[in-house]
Amino acid sequence: MTVMSSRVAYVMKRYPRLTETFILNEIAVMEALGVKLELFSLLQPEPPPHHPMVSEIKARLNHLPAAFFFKAKVLAKSHAANLRTEPLRYMRALGRAVYSSLRSRHPFDVLEQFVRAGFIADRCRREEISLLHGHFANAPTLVTWFASAMTGIPYSFTTHAKDLYLTAPGVIRRHVRDAAFVATCTSYNADYLKSLLPQRDHGKVHLVYHGIDLSRLAARSKESASESGGAPLILAVGRLVPKKGLGDLIAACEILQRAGLRFRCAIVGEGPLRATMEADIERRGLAGRVRLMGAMTHADLISVYRKADLFALPPCIVADGDRDGIPNVIAEAMAIGVPVVSTSVSGIPELVEHNVTGLLVPPESPEMLAAALRDLLGDPQAGARLARNARARLESDFDCRETTKALRDLMHGCACGGIHETAPAASFLADAAKPAAQLVGERS
Repeated sequence: MTVMSSRVAYVMKRYPRLTETFILNEIAVMEALGVKLELFSLLQPEPPPHHPMVSEIKARLNHLPAAFFFKAKVLAKSHAANLRTEPLRYMRALGRAVYSSLRSRHPFDVLEQFVRAGFIADRCRREEISLLHGHFANAPTLVTWFASAMTGIPYSFTTHAKDLYLTAPGVIRRHVRDAAFVATCTSYNADYLKSLLPQRDHGKVHLVYHGIDLSRLAARSKESASESGGAPLILAVGRLVPKKGLGDLIAACEILQRAGLRFRCAIVGEGPLRATMEADIERRGLAGRVRLMGAMTHADLISVYRKADLFALPPCIVADGDRDGIPNVIAEAMAIGVPVVSTSVSGIPELVEHNVTGLLVPPESPEMLAAALRDLLGDPQAGARLARNARARLESDFDCRETTKALRDLMHGCACGGIHETAPAASFLADAAKPAAQLVGERS
């Protein structure tokens, strides 16, 4: 096995973060594979509780101080060091930042990322980082783009869901053009990316599924599926935001209740729709059936998975284009052996194959969602068959050790390929040569 001896910097918006276990899993496996990492959080780390695995990560976490005075002092020192060490690259990156801000609908946001990039560039140069890798195509990738321009260190990025569909196509094209490669977590995303890119950049797009650590998520025994004598439990996990479709699940629960079915429903997660959902539960007479459980640690969530009879998550595409990729919680439920009902949105059918590894219904269709849940509540053997197939599918294509190896190999090839000496200048000149009409179409 090839061990990557060079160093990789991971740039993330916020780390650690309770809802981003897929990134945490990736970091842990990267370290197990021998990759030396340096972690950067653009924002202050999320306060506890944290996933227990966070304490197992060996890589150093870097972030700016919270206090303005100390933050400004660190940033001023970092930018001065970049200018002193690499004056031409720094001025080129500054020109890139000014030019990009003038084209953007949010110029101060662009300049803010340039300022943050100075801290990362200085630290990465001193730590002899071989590759910068941004997680999410929005702010983290913009920062890596600037930091790469300041240092000549190549960069790559992973794009997931919201970050891809809510980032302007022109910005995506620009960042892919200058990147060593881009990874994405669904074939659906990969096809969308290629539809935005010129043919010459299609080879930079690589499908790397979010892997699941199956060693930490052992399949449960049949007897542990539900509490003895209790009503069957339907579990949903997700942020309380429109794209998760949890309002449709509540409506489906009302249909099940009117049909006289015996069940409970627990929704784990927190978010801006909590008050709306609480009122909806009350209005539909479901206060004794549907419970909002709030956020919880991953360890606590695993224990809830093990008590569930069904897992239901019905994502949809909302008006601004935001959508899920393949929600990690679906794969986690499958790993533990909980039959899954979801919707045919985005990359979900790549994991949930209808009537093979789960059941799929159209988005925004509470009636069909209720029918699918009713079918599985009435036929536990069918649910057990789906669960067995789902676990096998995960073992075949979604084992995080194998998916992370693929990403590690991509990074190894880039890190060993040397420093991009000409990319920052070439890309800036290419942008400068574009006609104004084209630039307006790429505004971010």
